Amino acid sequence: MVSAAGYGGYTLLQGTSNGKPTGDAASALAAAPSRKIITALSAAEVAHTASDFLAAWSSGDVRKAAGLTDNAAQAADRLAAFRTQFHATSIALTSRPARGTTVPFLVNARYRYNGQQSSWRYDSALRVARDSSGRAVVKWAPSVLYPTLSAGQTLGIDHTPAPALRILDRHGKVLTAAEFPSLGPVLGQLQAAYGTATGGSPGTEIRVKGAGGKPGAVLHQLSHGKAGRPLPTTVDANLQAAAERAVKTKGPDASTVVMQPSTGAILAIANQPAAGYDKAMSGTYAPGSTFKLITASAALETGKVAPDKPLNCPKNYQYGSQNFHNVNNFSLQNATMAQDFAQSCNTAFISTATFMPDAAVSNEAHDVFGIGLNWTVGVPAYSGSVPAAAGSLKAMSYIGQGKDLMSPLAMASVVSTVRAAGFHQPFIVSPSVDGRTLAKAPRQLSASVATQVRSMMRLTAQSGTAAPAMAGLSGDIGAKTGTAEVDGQSKPNSWFVAYRGDVAAAAIVPNSGEGYKFAGPIVAATLKAVS
Repeated sequence: MVSAAGYGGYTLLQGTSNGKPTGDAASALAAAPSRKIITALSAAEVAHTASDFLAAWSSGDVRKAAGLTDNAAQAADRLAAFRTQFHATSIALTSRPARGTTVPFLVNARYRYNGQQSSWRYDSALRVARDSSGRAVVKWAPSVLYPTLSAGQTLGIDHTPAPALRILDRHGKVLTAAEFPSLGPVLGQLQAAYGTATGGSPGTEIRVKGAGGKPGAVLHQLSHGKAGRPLPTTVDANLQAAAERAVKTKGPDASTVVMQPSTGAILAIANQPAAGYDKAMSGTYAPGSTFKLITASAALETGKVAPDKPLNCPKNYQYGSQNFHNVNNFSLQNATMAQDFAQSCNTAFISTATFMPDAAVSNEAHDVFGIGLNWTVGVPAYSGSVPAAAGSLKAMSYIGQGKDLMSPLAMASVVSTVRAAGFHQPFIVSPSVDGRTLAKAPRQLSASVATQVRSMMRLTAQSGTAAPAMAGLSGDIGAKTGTAEVDGQSKPNSWFVAYRGDVAAAAIVPNSGEGYKFAGPIVAATLKAVS
């Protein structure tokens, strides 16, 4: 009797008499006299081979166990990984009665992973065969490790996220996406960033790994995730609620960020719609005339202009190759710089380009206001970009157009810098939690310049373009409007920045209209909630 395909080019022959082949075996020999005769595996060979293999694997003698297979290199790698990768403390293997050359066995493995103990018990099987030398060996296959594994598959480790953190506002209130939908993306980012920094740990599981590491079925949980300590943030739940209500009034696409100027702490983040991309923190928009806070600071530092000194505001102004104009082509007669600022005169501020170097405003944005620095906020955030420019691009930059790009967070930081007379990098998690370093501006905004810009913002809030939105707000207030034209949009982006005491905010409503009409009410409503 001849078996199916022989191992290693050998034919398995059965049937002998006095040690000589008979019957079909003799015929086979006559037909292929060059082939070796390999007798069938005896029950004792199957039992001994399986027993030796399982004993070596169980004891941790991977080299010996692998040497009892027909693929020592692959078997050694997989058997070693089974013990070390999963941190096994013991592996007990118990054979069952053989079925021909197949030997079922029970696996009872114990593990200690991340301080947690677990046991994994399952049935598997191996097959004994003869190798090319005629030796009885275990036929290596992935299914020896686990019965459902097929060719190309193995066992690997995967990690599950740490259990959800309890994330708190500045007063200890638990923040949830259900109550504050705009914080949904932020809370998820905080969970990912601080799950382990607060003492939490992810779960760990053994699962099937396919070719190229593609994950398959989960087979065993090695350890369960552990929640970390509650994470305090700088968010103020009351202002967060007010900001979320406010963006809904001027949607469908509005964003705002609220900050504490004296520290840089982020008090609220709101987007409409709440889900999806976090435009408030990472959006990139031309800031329009709100950028005049930076242009004014740079110009005032030269000493060539002052809030109470004349600064002409014509209908049009030529700079470089482009002719610039004001909204609705207005002009101001005998205006001071403060009046130009309050009425958002583009031509007046573009005219300051004649006495400032090409990189002056770009340097002011970077060195004094921290724009473009590496902000370590605690979640992803865009710190803005103001590249140096010449010619018409330089003029456009002075009014927040051209290549100037800001996020609502960046503009909230700009108005905060003016209010505090110094840059404080925005943050939502204190650096004391994880030891990170906050960005520092290379140069401090001078107290006198900050005072002058605040005086112009106060005038703007009381009788300038921001007055309609800021009506009813008392105390130490200041504001600036912005209307940014964008190619391809039928309407401009509406911007508004303001402060009230030690709270500052910035808002944008893209493709809507003038700053005071759309973004203004968002900021004003939020500032009215300041206690």
